[in-house]
Amino acid sequence: MLRLRTLLFVLLAACRAGEPPDPRRPLEVVVATSPEVLDPRAAGDAISFRVTRLLHAGLFRLGEDLAPIPYVAERYEWRDPRTLVVTLRKDVTFADGAPVRAADVVATIAAFQAEGSRQRRVVDAIGAVVAEAEDRVRFELSRPHGTLLSDLELPILRADQAREPLRPAGGLDGLGPYVLGTGVLDPSALSLEPRAGGALPAPQHALVIRTVRDENARAMRLMAGSADVLHNGLSPELWPSLESFPDLALSTRPAANLTYLVVRHGKHPALDDVRVRQAISLGIDRGALCAEFFRGHAVPARGALAPIHWAYDPAAPAFGFEPERARALVQAHGPDRPRFVLTTSTDRLRLLVARYMAQELAKIGVDVVVEALELGTLLSRLSRGDFELAILQMPELTEPNSLKTFLHGGLEPPLGANRGRYADPDLDRALDAGEGEQDLTIRKRHYVEVERVLRERLPIVPLWHEDQVVITSTRARPFLPSPEGRWLALGAL
Repeated sequence: MLRLRTLLFVLLAACRAGEPPDPRRPLEVVVATSPEVLDPRAAGDAISFRVTRLLHAGLFRLGEDLAPIPYVAERYEWRDPRTLVVTLRKDVTFADGAPVRAADVVATIAAFQAEGSRQRRVVDAIGAVVAEAEDRVRFELSRPHGTLLSDLELPILRADQAREPLRPAGGLDGLGPYVLGTGVLDPSALSLEPRAGGALPAPQHALVIRTVRDENARAMRLMAGSADVLHNGLSPELWPSLESFPDLALSTRPAANLTYLVVRHGKHPALDDVRVRQAISLGIDRGALCAEFFRGHAVPARGALAPIHWAYDPAAPAFGFEPERARALVQAHGPDRPRFVLTTSTDRLRLLVARYMAQELAKIGVDVVVEALELGTLLSRLSRGDFELAILQMPELTEPNSLKTFLHGGLEPPLGANRGRYADPDLDRALDAGEGEQDLTIRKRHYVEVERVLRERLPIVPLWHEDQVVITSTRARPFLPSPEGRWLALGAL
């Protein structure tokens, strides 16, 4: 099958040789799944975050080192450890031309704090938001909290619209460099038009975000010259096929994400034995997985945080590949051979990885049955706790406090994303301490402790950190996503 696809791609290259790109055509970004919503108050999936951050902007955004930098904010100051004052830029307007004011910020935070908001936990440490002047707003924390600047990445909405019900289809006036287009496209495509007055300079090109669920079809659109950007949307086994297309380029950069095994605690007795979890970890050759399935564009995890992260501990020991020791730990658990169901998505690469892992774990005495589910069904099952093992990814692990959502004992669904239902007082204390501290040096010590507990007790099994991989046409050649995977750099093409 792979040889047949490669042959088709080579024939396609011959057919279109010499065809110049149309400079008037919008840049087309191909995605595998559509954004769930275009209202930033309800965004939860990666594509929704990426698209809404093209339409909207927050007071701060993350820089290349993943630290927060002013965005709609002109400047800020801490009056004391619990009081932040932000002065707004005067050159930024909403899409309808209205200037951004402190009242808009006050109404936006209230909207995100409202009952039922998906982002409510992000802003729950903010006790009060006060408009001191039209261009100055004061944030008062209700408790020690070290992540406020990162939290204020949340998009600012116009005050009247912030008080309205959710608009899943979008149409809110944002502060970003694009607005929703008015042209009629097919249902699989979303049009974004450049606009002036946003938090970034007006882009040169309009965008079309096109959903193409089939991987082969995504590749064909690129190779036919119809698409310009494909971000993390093509299996590494197909990358060599691009060599026949000189106007396509593959670029990568290290990323802040984590692929991991989530373990459902309290469901299968064997998984509640840390020796079995250690055996699973020792029975997986992370280096071979990264080389074989990602062609070296992934690095084995030493914990949850990626090496590019400011809180990463370079002294942390690597997870070893020790099959003999893994077999001994399984045997120490008991005479019966453990048998688990490993749930993953229907994505071809994820499914191949899951089957490979099942084969490897069988060699250490652990039988694994792979179950593939559509993404929506998978997430529903995970939230209900109806699984034993599952392969997941934290796609934007930029703020280490995000780990609290996935690991804290008090944040099981629906309050958080601790789908494994793991509870550990030592881990909870370290996570709480990291959230409450503002000094980065001290915060890092708390997250080094989080990582130590994670490696020893394995509430989850960290696997690897995948690079951001982007395939671009000649027109989009300079584009690279940010370390967390956002697309703001499209506006600079």
